[in-house]
Amino acid sequence: MDLTLILSKRYKNHTWSIDGNSYAGLEWLSNTTKPSEEELLSHWDSVLAEVEAEAQAKAAQKQALLSRLGITEEEAKLLLGGN
Repeated sequence: MDLTLILSKRYKNHTWSIDGNSYAGLEWLSNTTKPSEEELLSHWDSVLAEVEAEAQAKAAQKQALLSRLGITEEEAKLLLGGN
């Protein structure tokens, strides 16, 4: 479980700090109740699904753009000066 990812996705309007990736390293700086470790864990599957959906959407957008331009990814990299 990636606590930083969960916190950045589900608690982005709160202030927190984390040392490492353990619940013990989580310092809750907001004026709200710190979520329990179990509560954070309950978000893990939905956060993973969200990240995967975002990656798939980005890949689809990239492929659609390449198709509209009629070029391959390698050709786009050459145009942009990438290796």
